[in-house]
Amino acid sequence: MSFPKDFLWGAASAAAQIEGAWDEDGRCPSIWDVAGDHIENGQTCHTACDHYHRYKEDVALMKELGLKSYRFSISWGRIIPEKGRINPKGIEFYRNLISELRAAGIEPLVTLYHWDLPLWVHEEGGWPDPKIIDYYLEYVRAAVDAFSDQVQYWMTFNEPSVFIMLSYAVGTFAPFQKDIEACMEALRNMLLAHGKAVRLIRETARTKPVIGLAMAATTYIPDSEDEEGLKDAAEKSFLSQVGEGSNSLYMDPIALGKASPILSQKLSEEDLKIISEPMDFVGVNVYQPSNPLLNKEGYDTEKLPKTMLDWVIDGRCLYWTIRQYWERYHLPVMVTENGMANPDEVGADGCVHDEIRRTFLHDFLQGVSRAVDEGIPVLGYQHWSIMDNFEWCSGYGPRFGLIHIDYETQKRTIKDSARYYAEIIRTNGEAL
Repeated sequence: MSFPKDFLWGAASAAAQIEGAWDEDGRCPSIWDVAGDHIENGQTCHTACDHYHRYKEDVALMKELGLKSYRFSISWGRIIPEKGRINPKGIEFYRNLISELRAAGIEPLVTLYHWDLPLWVHEEGGWPDPKIIDYYLEYVRAAVDAFSDQVQYWMTFNEPSVFIMLSYAVGTFAPFQKDIEACMEALRNMLLAHGKAVRLIRETARTKPVIGLAMAATTYIPDSEDEEGLKDAAEKSFLSQVGEGSNSLYMDPIALGKASPILSQKLSEEDLKIISEPMDFVGVNVYQPSNPLLNKEGYDTEKLPKTMLDWVIDGRCLYWTIRQYWERYHLPVMVTENGMANPDEVGADGCVHDEIRRTFLHDFLQGVSRAVDEGIPVLGYQHWSIMDNFEWCSGYGPRFGLIHIDYETQKRTIKDSARYYAEIIRTNGEAL
């Protein structure tokens, strides 16, 4: 297993899912703080993992595991809690976190937006309103000004297909709206905000930036590896459709400067020039293949294990995601999320024996290794997630973490899978 010496072995999180301290030190509420009855068992993210107060302990655990990188998001509402006002306490928290990571030898990978839209921005119209582009750029500028002396890697957005489609068309994620026209306006505004943010970061960052975004990749595993099978799989992976799993609807304008027929009337040639500002990499978030949806008879899910969320575990899909993205967009790839949910419990021996996650890591990382061996530029792998956390509308039931969280006591327990991952990192993949 030959991984590059500078391969970014890491793990990921999101502010709304781990930080807590939802109303402390000047932070304003986000749309997820007021999600109310939409969350399983009436739970909230108000405390979550209390990372805001325990970040030093958490970074120490990351260091113990040997992480080379840590992908986290900044809470927009912690930085700009109201129109036109920067919150010094919010800046201070993230500067302290980044400094702690640097001191531990861990590269910070910053996601600027991971779904926690400030409530005041939502009340001004949210993503469907074009005013949001300037609001977002104001926030990006504040973050770059504050952190770019210590941050090189930036991601503009996490999974736009989720916070656009599921939030404004399907209505299953905050702010829980069902308006297809508003959804398409939100999509246009997000694309323009992305392109303008890439240029802003490039022009103003104090450290030469490496810029991308993280996509919710939907991957069709080829039925065969002959020419016809590969072509068919790539076409199915990049279907241009309005839905959570549309890779090309977002990435074609961003990486190719081309709009799908669905978007062609929304985007002018000038828009596409702005949107396609050159990036340095694309992040892929991969959990399961799309074969069960697109090939129900030809793909036997009964023979495959599943997570507690009933997601199929098939490690091949990570290799094919990386390959298909590279062949279509010719951008270096970073695995920005990959993981599984399990109802992990601390046993009588004080340990968490999550053998299924260990197997998951082995199988999926075999796919990354294959991609690297074939010469595809893979920058790193960020496991989702560093710790159990608030899983959006599912609340605290699904546990994705390498580190177990007791939500009553906030005790952290390193799981068996994390020990295995630490050995993979220590040997730079040789332990696979």
